[in-house]
Amino acid sequence: MQFYLNGFRPGDPTIAPAAVEPGEEGLPDEVDVLIVGAGPTGLVLAAQLSQFAGISTRIIERKPGPIELGQADGVACRSVEMFEAFGLAAEILQEACWVNETVFWSPDPADRSRIARSGRIQDVADDLSEFPHVIVNQARIHQYLADVMRKSPRRLETDYGIEVVSLEVGDGEHPVAVTIRPTGSSSADEERVVRARYVVGCDGARSTVRAAIGRELRGDSANQAWGVIDILPDTDFPDIRFKNTIQSLNGGNIVIIPREGGYLVRLYVELDQLAPDERVAAKDMTAETIMAAAQRIMQPYRIEAKEVVWWSVYEIGQRLTDKFDDVPEAELDSRTPRVFIAGDACHTHSPKAGQGMNVSMQDAFNLGWKLAAVLEGRSDEGLLHTYSSERQSVAKALIDFDRDWAEMFSAPPKDPDDLEAIGVTPADFQARFEASGRYTAGLATHYGPSLLTGDGAHQGLAAGLPIGERFHSAPVLRIADGKLVELGHAARADGRWRLYAFGDASDVRDPGSRLARLCEHLLESPDSPVRRHTRAEADIDSVFDLRGIVQQHFHEVGYPELPELLRPAKGSLGLTDYEKGFSSAVRSGADIYDRRGIDRRAGALVVVRPDQYVANVLPLDAFDELERYFAAILRDVHAGALVDGGAALAR
Repeated sequence: MQFYLNGFRPGDPTIAPAAVEPGEEGLPDEVDVLIVGAGPTGLVLAAQLSQFAGISTRIIERKPGPIELGQADGVACRSVEMFEAFGLAAEILQEACWVNETVFWSPDPADRSRIARSGRIQDVADDLSEFPHVIVNQARIHQYLADVMRKSPRRLETDYGIEVVSLEVGDGEHPVAVTIRPTGSSSADEERVVRARYVVGCDGARSTVRAAIGRELRGDSANQAWGVIDILPDTDFPDIRFKNTIQSLNGGNIVIIPREGGYLVRLYVELDQLAPDERVAAKDMTAETIMAAAQRIMQPYRIEAKEVVWWSVYEIGQRLTDKFDDVPEAELDSRTPRVFIAGDACHTHSPKAGQGMNVSMQDAFNLGWKLAAVLEGRSDEGLLHTYSSERQSVAKALIDFDRDWAEMFSAPPKDPDDLEAIGVTPADFQARFEASGRYTAGLATHYGPSLLTGDGAHQGLAAGLPIGERFHSAPVLRIADGKLVELGHAARADGRWRLYAFGDASDVRDPGSRLARLCEHLLESPDSPVRRHTRAEADIDSVFDLRGIVQQHFHEVGYPELPELLRPAKGSLGLTDYEKGFSSAVRSGADIYDRRGIDRRAGALVVVRPDQYVANVLPLDAFDELERYFAAILRDVHAGALVDGGAALAR
């Protein structure tokens, strides 16, 4: 990480200078953004918005304090990539349990009343991500994000023990009136109104915010009860520290998840079939019920809980709202959103694929940079239409995937020798599991063409970085100090656009090279997006973070020989940024050009959104196309013009 840009400060460099006065306590009467719900979705949004010194954000939670155990635990590769942008990945990777292989168990062909190992696969395919799939409990994720909030310019803390009574959208600078009160109170005397520019409901499947804007969760239930239990086990099961899927002949199925710390284990255990109108609460199930079912399924192995840490019973169901904000389709042309919902407030599903928390956090990451861009005056409010249009389709795909995934997990094991039997064979089960690896890693999201996402006309220049998918990092050497780094890790959760300029075959020191001409254009031309959309008093990279990658070895190109825009003077002291230029000539293995299909002759400009998704791929000299792309999204801060956004951005 970089620090000391504006002068030396002793102490922990991860603590940003405060933008609020010490002792500012209690909810103010007016805020820019009010977040309702301090689960992982709300905390990701709060952590991101807290980085913006000029944006007042508050987050409230009806519970009396932070959760301590239970709930979600799987952190997909994509989520770890996101956490890297918050500076959290290294800490999470150190504490978490890494899922290295998934082992499959099914009825033993020699005695189908017993289970036997039927296969195993690598959990995350090579080069799918630079990060693994890891397991760490949700309470710790909350704590990590809370630490980011506390160290931020806003010094943000969650306000616990507060619930929303009602919400109304009116007029004015802070048009959303939110009536709140202490949780559990019924006294009107304890109610008060907080007014906000924007409200985001991250308040779960029984969302008060969702109800207030007239949205409903719609869907169905699979009428199947499952138990989830965290235990410290005593067992002779040989693969207890691997992720396992177990199909038994008649007892049901289990998913075993090894947990952090080396001893803790989570079991997802199939329980009873429910009647069409029956609810889990009526079944009177206990931790003992779950463990008894686990013991039946895992024969001939034994498993005993030396300590039950947490348990719950749930029913599988997939539900989705039709829109994730308060603007009806018929009013897209006349107004922009003021209230949003995210996470379980707008989509619910089973935990089998480990996507609930992960997809929900990506909802927040998608919305956060857009709110910041609007509130800081960099984009028109029409940009906010794109949150619902992008994330609702992602949630719909998740619901469809989860329905098939849950059915597969609940299907009985099929005897490979009985072609008429109902169920799924061990081989088919493993094959479907392996084929879904990209999805369960959180990497299947693909945003279609829109004003935010290019049409792919120049995709061939960077074939391995598909437009609409997350930017897939690869190693490069930093020219200034020769350090091997992941290129994607240069990005922070700071709302900036990334411009990764992969140099052409010409020497970057040649003024005629395409990379050199791009840098000169961005720095000097009045039509340059950098000039049009960056305020005169701001650092040159405050909106666009340009990184240049050359094909020459870093010994051949000295940092002072790079174009000026790749070694900008920044901050109050005018210090040189030495971390903008990279060489693709790594010491061993394929370089980033080969790994990501970059055209070596022509080079490529890869435009990446603040939430790490590839927005466009352009030739290095496509100046007009680059300018048109950003003119539709960002304000021309020098001319004072608004973008042509509005409802068009939603489409």
